[in-house]
Amino acid sequence: MLEIKNLMVFFENALALNDLTLEVRNREIVSVLGSNSAGKTTLMNTVSGLILDMKKKEDRKGGERISVLGTMKFEGEDIITMKPSERVKRGIVLSRERHPIFKDSHVLENLKIAGYLRKGKEVREGIDFAFNLFPPLAELRERKAGLLSGGEQQMLSIGMALVAKPRLLLMDEPLLGLSPFLQAELAKSIKDILQQGITVLVTEQFARPLMPIINRGYVIENGMLVFSGTRQELSDNPEVKSAYLGV
Repeated sequence: MLEIKNLMVFFENALALNDLTLEVRNREIVSVLGSNSAGKTTLMNTVSGLILDMKKKEDRKGGERISVLGTMKFEGEDIITMKPSERVKRGIVLSRERHPIFKDSHVLENLKIAGYLRKGKEVREGIDFAFNLFPPLAELRERKAGLLSGGEQQMLSIGMALVAKPRLLLMDEPLLGLSPFLQAELAKSIKDILQQGITVLVTEQFARPLMPIINRGYVIENGMLVFSGTRQELSDNPEVKSAYLGV
């Protein structure tokens, strides 16, 4: 489904991603593990196309020079220069870290806003899916998003991504800041998302809650791929266990 080869991203002279190659196959959950500043968010911004908007803004104000090199294909189509909105239309949707939401709008309004590129029927279906996946959101549909707890805001952020009708859902550190109980519940929800035919690429620092549900994983350090393998291979690797599983 997604093929990335020799991807390199520069911020001025700093190399954020270095010759990174990975793939995501249809209907699987793939994790990208790495510590802070490993390049996980840069990868997600590059796949979603947000890096292109960042580049335009920096170019306009004469700021940091951003360069993206390499190849990236989605279902065989080259998307390396495709606009973020076009990627969403094709089904590539990002749920960003630290759940950015419209805090002054109600839960239901946030979900409707997220479906602005979809037809009315698709938006209604997406909202129903989000409410079924996260029942607390249905009960809070009239509450302002800024008054939600951190866990509820994370549910809303993922729900917004689902309303956009993803075929490939990008999840950037969805477990960040959540309690162990909520992390386990969210991992179950990610598996439920897969059951709806949605492929998932998820980044994380602490992988233990995700390990039971992933098919394969990649480990990156300083923007470089250092290890890849199946769930079992990741679980059996001593360095991965020590750094990302807390074992």
